[in-house]
Amino acid sequence: MKPGIPAGTASIEFLQPVYIESAASITGQKEGQGPLGNLFDMVSEDPLFGTKTWEAAESTLQKETASLAIGKAGLTAPDIRMVFAGDLLAQTIASSFGIAEMDIPYYGLYGACSTMGEALSLGAMTVAAGYGEHVLCAASSHFATAEKEFRFPLGYGNQRPLSSTWTVTGSGACVLGSKPPVPEDQKHASPMRYKNGCAVITGITIGKLVDFGFKDSLNMGGCMAPAACSTIAQNLSDFGRTPKDYDAVFTGDLGMIGQQILLDLLSEKNIDLHSVHQDCGLMIYDNETQDTHSGGSGCGCSASVLAAAILPEIARGTWKRILFVPTGAMLSKVSYNEGESVPGIAHAVVIEHSEI
Repeated sequence: MKPGIPAGTASIEFLQPVYIESAASITGQKEGQGPLGNLFDMVSEDPLFGTKTWEAAESTLQKETASLAIGKAGLTAPDIRMVFAGDLLAQTIASSFGIAEMDIPYYGLYGACSTMGEALSLGAMTVAAGYGEHVLCAASSHFATAEKEFRFPLGYGNQRPLSSTWTVTGSGACVLGSKPPVPEDQKHASPMRYKNGCAVITGITIGKLVDFGFKDSLNMGGCMAPAACSTIAQNLSDFGRTPKDYDAVFTGDLGMIGQQILLDLLSEKNIDLHSVHQDCGLMIYDNETQDTHSGGSGCGCSASVLAAAILPEIARGTWKRILFVPTGAMLSKVSYNEGESVPGIAHAVVIEHSEI
């Protein structure tokens, strides 16, 4: 493959598309009861996923999702050149403990809830540069591990303000490659190929850390929205596009509050995103029937929604070009307890429908 070329000041345009060979998603019971429940590959009724601890549960969740994505592509673990994966936990233990069992060269990532965008960006650059024919990208989160890590253990029974989001118990994984997915009529048919169409990555915009001074760990949408605004505006500038050039722009997990802040910030830049913007955190739950307050969040939020709901529609041609912008709040227990603010980051991935 030919590598990409720089676009603007923070983007890369790939000279040849990077193919999304497969995608898989596994979630918990609450996510399975939401509007996208029938789209996930698997929904587990056991929040511990057959293990004894919440952390082991998330490791199992991510490993099983990664294995499923590899199998969907008609591959085995030795076929994967390298994996980019991450989660919310300290030292990314959910990824390292889970992926370690697969014996694949591994890069552990921490981009908070933007991790799937980070993984896809690095994976696409790796494939485009010819350093690997098949690269796995994965991310996960678990409601119980996130509450234990950053807030309060579940047994504490603390009340959550209306600005808070619900950390998704879920994982999403994609296999990227230099060749189109396997045709439907072959033995290992990939659901990422529909007739003569598939989903490809054609460009990325690397996010910058943006700090508006937010210090509320229970308002992640407010912390992340300025970063999403920065990356989306940068993407439009770097590629010379307007919101009309995208059929949809998906942010990761801003929730209701973060979404409104994002739209307001973009309006100040004369960018009207109202007609094309969707948020994975608002898609995965039904706020009228599920008590999530502001919506969903977590690395597994955008990753599972991308794999289950977005990529298949791109492969079908429902959307010709979308912008996937997972958003992360770089919350540290240490810095937060020392009174520091919570900066945000967002990475954008341009995904398009391609005829084969």
